[in-house]
Amino acid sequence: MRDITVEERQRLIDDILRANVQGRESLGVSIRRLRVEVTGLDQDTFAAMCRMSTKALYQLENDKGNPTLGTLNGILNKFGMRMALASIVADAAFPARSGKAEGRPLPRGTSPSMAKRRAAAGPAGKSKA
Repeated sequence: MRDITVEERQRLIDDILRANVQGRESLGVSIRRLRVEVTGLDQDTFAAMCRMSTKALYQLENDKGNPTLGTLNGILNKFGMRMALASIVADAAFPARSGKAEGRPLPRGTSPSMAKRRAAAGPAGKSKA
């Protein structure tokens, strides 16, 4: 394990968590950062600690495979976290994540990127020129 203070460790974990919640990092990237930046462990050692194969950890860190909630919680537990449902809250840096475009709720199943395209197209899908 890396020699860092409790405060540094918590700051790193908070930064990684924030990046994931804001959508700047995938779950796999966040788990890799936790392993490398917080613990400093190699994949083999960390996988053994989490009671999983190195291949499974590799796939998870590269956003491949389909880990169970038990597997994810087994990893996140080591950092004082767990998988949970969370509301996507409006954030000044990520307004499309609020679920609203121009103050109106998005139709069910609409992605934020689709909402931006619709807003740019204007009323009735006509391009703004």
